[in-house]
Amino acid sequence: MCGIVGYVGTEDAKEILLKGLEKLEYRGYDSAGLAIVNEEGVHVYKEKGRIATLRSVVDQNEEGVIGIGHTRWATHGVPSQINAHPHQSASKRYTIVHNGVIENYAQLTREYLQAVNLASDTDTEIIVQLVERFSSEGLSTEEAFSKTLDLLKGSYATALLDSESPDTIYVGKNKSPLLVGLSDGVNVVASDAMAMLQVTNEFVELMDKEIVVVTRKGATIKTLQGDVVSRDSYIAELDESDIEKGTYPHYMLKEIDEQPYVIRNIISKYKDENENIKLDEDIRQAMLDADRIYIIAAGTSYHAGLVGKQLIERIANKPVETHIASEFLYNMPLLSKKPLFIFISQSGETADSRGVLVSVKKMGHKALTITNVPGSTLSREADYTLHTYAGPEIAVASTKAYTAQMAVLAILAVDTAKAAGIDMSFDPLQELAIVASAMETLTDKKEVLEKIAREYLSVTRNCFFIGRAIDYYVCLEGALKLKEISYIQAEGFAGGELKHGTIALIEDGTPVIGLATQEHVNLSIRGNMKEVVARGASPCMISMEGFEDEDDQLVVPHVHDYLTPLVTVIPLQLIAYYAALHRDCDVDKPRNLAKSVTVE
Repeated sequence: MCGIVGYVGTEDAKEILLKGLEKLEYRGYDSAGLAIVNEEGVHVYKEKGRIATLRSVVDQNEEGVIGIGHTRWATHGVPSQINAHPHQSASKRYTIVHNGVIENYAQLTREYLQAVNLASDTDTEIIVQLVERFSSEGLSTEEAFSKTLDLLKGSYATALLDSESPDTIYVGKNKSPLLVGLSDGVNVVASDAMAMLQVTNEFVELMDKEIVVVTRKGATIKTLQGDVVSRDSYIAELDESDIEKGTYPHYMLKEIDEQPYVIRNIISKYKDENENIKLDEDIRQAMLDADRIYIIAAGTSYHAGLVGKQLIERIANKPVETHIASEFLYNMPLLSKKPLFIFISQSGETADSRGVLVSVKKMGHKALTITNVPGSTLSREADYTLHTYAGPEIAVASTKAYTAQMAVLAILAVDTAKAAGIDMSFDPLQELAIVASAMETLTDKKEVLEKIAREYLSVTRNCFFIGRAIDYYVCLEGALKLKEISYIQAEGFAGGELKHGTIALIEDGTPVIGLATQEHVNLSIRGNMKEVVARGASPCMISMEGFEDEDDQLVVPHVHDYLTPLVTVIPLQLIAYYAALHRDCDVDKPRNLAKSVTVE
C-alpha cells in the first residue's frame, strides 16, 4: 500500500516520477501527487483518483531535475486532494511524502504544533511541520529531519525536499520498505525497485531508523544519531518486460497463465544435478530440530499456509499450526519448547507478519521466510529464506504467488521427511511437473470458465464454496478471489458445516461451487451438494478426473492428492476474473485494497 518515488539527476523529473508512480499502481491507492523543484521554487501537484487524473493537472511546461512522488492509500483522513501527498510545511519550505502510520501523531501535535494550522487530516503532515519547527530553532535540515524521525512512533518511509537545498532528497525509513537506486550522475528513491528500473537496476536496501542524504553525486546512509553506515548495493534481477501486460488485457489474467511456467521454474531452482531436491542444509536442520512448526501469514498466503500444514504433517510427520499474523501478534498461544516459525508473504513486507517475526526473534526462536521477494524485510530479518521464483506479481489479487508458495511448501515437506528417514514414494519434483501440465490444460479452458462465470455469477449477490479436507482450504481461497475483485459476497465452508447454520443462507438460485478431488470424502461432499440443491441452490461441481460424475460442470486433470490445490484453484481464479469482468470491475486494482499491506 502506498508508494514513493524520488529522482535527482539531469533530466526532467516530471515524466520519470509519473512513470514510476504508474509502476506502483499495483500496490493500491486512492490519490496521487508529485513535487518538482526548479529555479522558481517547489511545484506541487496532487489529486484524488488515478495517476491519469494526476497527469491531467500537472503543468507539462514545468520542468525540474529533482522531485518526489507518491501514491496514497488512506489511513488518516478521507481520500481527497487536500489529504493527498505531498504535504508542505507552513512556510512551504519543506515538502514531504510518507508511507506508514505515525501512532503518536496526536501527542506530537499537542506537544509541538499547537500554534500551527494544519492543512490536512493526515498523520503525515505533522512530520513536515516538525522538521520546519526544529529547523527554525537553528538545526540544519538533516538534523531537524533526524530529530523528527527519532520522535515518531509507528512506521514510516519518507522523502523530504528542502527548497533551500534544491539538489538534495532526505530519506528515512522505519518498518515500511524503501530503497535508494544508484546510477552515474543520477540517484533515485523507490518503495519498489520496479518503479525505477527505467533509471537503474542497482539499489541499496535501507534498514530501520536510518536516514539517507541523496544527491546527484551519491547517497550517504546514516543512523539517526549521525553515524555513517556502509552497505553494498545489489542488482535487481528484474526486466522491465516482466512488469508489462504485453498482449493481455489485465495483469491478473497474465499471471494466471504464467503459473505453469512458475511451477517449472521452481522445479529447476530446487533440483540438483542428480534430480534430487536442492535445499540449504541449515533449513533442513532447522526443520528437523523443531518440535512444532508455526506458519504465520495473512490473506492468500494464509490459505497457502493451511495447505502447507497438511503437507508437512502428512508427509514429514511434524505437527504444524497455521495462524493469521494479525491475530497471532496480539494473541500468541502457548508455544512448544523448540518451535520453528515459517512466515509466508508474497511481498515480504506484510506489517503484521513482520510484527510477529520481531517478537519471536526476541524470544530466541528461529524463523524461515517463504517469499517472492528475497531482499524484502521479512527475508532479511528471518534466519532463512526460500524463494518462490514467481516473478513480479502486479495484480492486487494474488494468483501465481499462491500456487508457488504451495509448491515450495511441498518441496520443504518432502525434504524434511527424507532427512528424517521417512520412506517416501512421493517425488514432489516429478509430481509438480505433472501439475504444470494440468495447469496448462485448465488455462486453455477460458471459454468454458467464462461461461460458468456468466451463468452462475452475472446477477447474484452472493456465492458459496464448499469442500472437504484439503479442498476446503481451496474453497477459502476461491471465495477470497471472488469477493476481492467482483465484490460478490462469497464465503468458503467445510461441507460438513452446512447443517450447523450456513445452509440457512441458501435461497432459490444461490450459486454453490463445490470441489471434489479427495477420494475419502468424495461421496460426502456430493451429499452436501445435494442438500443445498434441495433448498434451491444452483450447483457447480468441479471434480478431479477419476472422481467425476456425469453432471459435473468441470473435470480437472488428475494429479497427486497432496497437490490438488495447485490445480483446482486455477478454475476458481478464472471464474473470479470473468465474474469481475462481466460486472465491469477494475480487475487489477479492486477498490479499497492494497497489494502490500505495510501497516497494521
